[in-house]
Amino acid sequence: MKILEKSAGALTNFEVLDLLRSRGAAKDSSRVMAFVSPSEYKVFDYLEETAACNQTRDIIHKFVDECKKYDLAKAEILNVVNIRPSSAVEVYTIVEECESRLEEKNDEFIEAITRILPPHPLHKEESNQETDEGKEDETAE
Repeated sequence: MKILEKSAGALTNFEVLDLLRSRGAAKDSSRVMAFVSPSEYKVFDYLEETAACNQTRDIIHKFVDECKKYDLAKAEILNVVNIRPSSAVEVYTIVEECESRLEEKNDEFIEAITRILPPHPLHKEESNQETDEGKEDETAE
């Protein structure tokens, strides 16, 4: 990956994670061989546990296109992609004056988030555990 412009703008967590992966960061024992500093590994480890680990460029582009009809600022879209909110409360903390700007579209916006952006890895694990527990309860009866 070649850097074309320094400080061209804010990056999504996915873009940072993608850059670290391209430089050799990974969750394996060969960390010493890669051209990544220890502080970059800490960032990599953190980002691997966020929604960024399940995102792709195509997903982000699709979501940005979907957001055009909501008239959101670039920073708000960036925060939604990075945080991946799943409830109205979380969206209200990200979108300035959310109630007046989104009005009835708030539920539609949350649906677009959950439809396009992959879930946070911890939420995925929790839902899998709940599903497994439900199956165990059914077999116990």
